[in-house]
Amino acid sequence: MPPINWEEILFFFFVLLTIVQLFYYGWYYSRVAFYKQKPRSRNLQHPVSVIICARDEDENLARNLPGVLVQQYPSSWETVVINDNSLDDSKYILQELKKTFKSLNVVELTQEAKLISGKKYPLSIGIREARHEVLLLTDADCVPSSEYWIEKMQAAYAEGTEIVLGYGAYHRKKGLLNKLIRFETFHTALQYLSYALAGIPYMGVGRNLSYKKGLFLRNKGFSSINHIPSGDDDLFINKVATRENTAVVLDPDAITRSVPKTTWGGWLRQKSRHYTTAKYYKPVHKFLLGLYFITQFLYYPAFVTSLIFFDWRWVLPVFGLRFLLQAVVLYKSMKKLGEGDLWPWFLVLDLWMFFYYLIFAPALWRKPRHSWN
Repeated sequence: MPPINWEEILFFFFVLLTIVQLFYYGWYYSRVAFYKQKPRSRNLQHPVSVIICARDEDENLARNLPGVLVQQYPSSWETVVINDNSLDDSKYILQELKKTFKSLNVVELTQEAKLISGKKYPLSIGIREARHEVLLLTDADCVPSSEYWIEKMQAAYAEGTEIVLGYGAYHRKKGLLNKLIRFETFHTALQYLSYALAGIPYMGVGRNLSYKKGLFLRNKGFSSINHIPSGDDDLFINKVATRENTAVVLDPDAITRSVPKTTWGGWLRQKSRHYTTAKYYKPVHKFLLGLYFITQFLYYPAFVTSLIFFDWRWVLPVFGLRFLLQAVVLYKSMKKLGEGDLWPWFLVLDLWMFFYYLIFAPALWRKPRHSWN
């Protein structure tokens, strides 16, 4: 029996990882990179209710809410702000804004909901208070990138559409942490937007998400996930989204932006909380996300070891295939989503994802916290 050639096995394993990565970039992520909005014979303007939950967000409300209230939208619309047991000056700021903006509807909550964790209860109250069928959700720390945010997001509704996914980005700041946060946010958006374009929607983000009130009520709101602190956006969408009822909006005027964390500790806590919901996704979504996660996590270790122990003249061309496809897809996707300044750093940021997975993988099995703010 001939001896096992471990060097060849290692190289073919690297080739296999590359093939899987090429599949994800070529079949899924390229859909965002090369997406073109289909022209429509006419654009309907649906009445819209913007929903914002806020707890002790006085500074964010003062800074960002006017950006929502001054939207240029000719049809009927309102902004519903749920002031959830705030102890700061949120109430007074909202009262002042209401004097100027008659479309602002403030709901004051003064009691905590028992046995319902996270912000699902205040969000449910806001949805029930909403006057219109089309709901557009964002957060108090978010501001629309343009005054046409409402118009662009609602324009995606066509016959049969009940969910519209948008991109919730972060403001560009100086420093390495800002680049890492924005790249991870972009990377996540690249996944959920491209999967939706491929007919496999699995999540949305509450910073920029729209769905119909009837869909929410027909599925009994968050009743099936009330015991989970997070998930008011991704788990709800994971439950109700289908190929037929979900659309995406990639227009730069429809992006929302918020201020990212400025400390490593704050970002680590934020991301750890978010990842506790992934274990509740549907099996097909966990498989697709898990396969990509495993191959991306192993890719650079396999590349380096193959480079050391195998013939580099075979290894580098294989690496080059992924590099070229990744460069094109990320360049066009980042440009489309307003993150073009990250592209020169994409190889370093992609390598960083190996360490990112090391840090945050344990959060998939960790018991979630019970607060939402």
